Amino acid sequence: QVQLVESGGGLVQAGGSLRLSCAASGRTFSNYVMGWFRQAPGKEREFVSTISRTGGYTSYAESVKGRFTISRDNAKNTMYLQLNSLKPEDTAVYYCAAGWGGTTSPDYAYWGQGTQVTVSS
Repeated sequence: QVQLVESGGGLVQAGGSLRLSCAASGRTFSNYVMGWFRQAPGKEREFVSTISRTGGYTSYAESVKGRFTISRDNAKNTMYLQLNSLKPEDTAVYYCAAGWGGTTSPDYAYWGQGTQVTVSS
C-alpha cells in the first residue's frame, strides 16, 4: 500500500501560480511512476502530467504544457506540480496517483484525497 497526501491548493487569480505537493508513505516511493490528474465540477477526471520513477521522463496534457512542471524528490518521498500562468479553466480538484505509468486512471493503483485549486478571473 502507498498512502498519498496532497497539499498546496488554494484560491488564486488568473495568471498566478501555485505549487502542489504530494507526500507518499508506505511502500518505496521510487518504485512507482507518479501522476497528477484533475477533476472539474461536472466533468470526468483527466490526466495532467506524469513522471517516471527517476524523474528523467515527464509528460503533460496539451492543455497544461508549458505552464505546469512536474517533479519529484525520491529522498523526500514527495512529488510536486508547479502551476504557472493559471487560467480559470484550471479550476479543479487535483489528485496525485502512484502506479506503473500511463495517462489514464486505471494505470494508477493508489490515489490521494485531492486538493482544490480555484482560479478566479
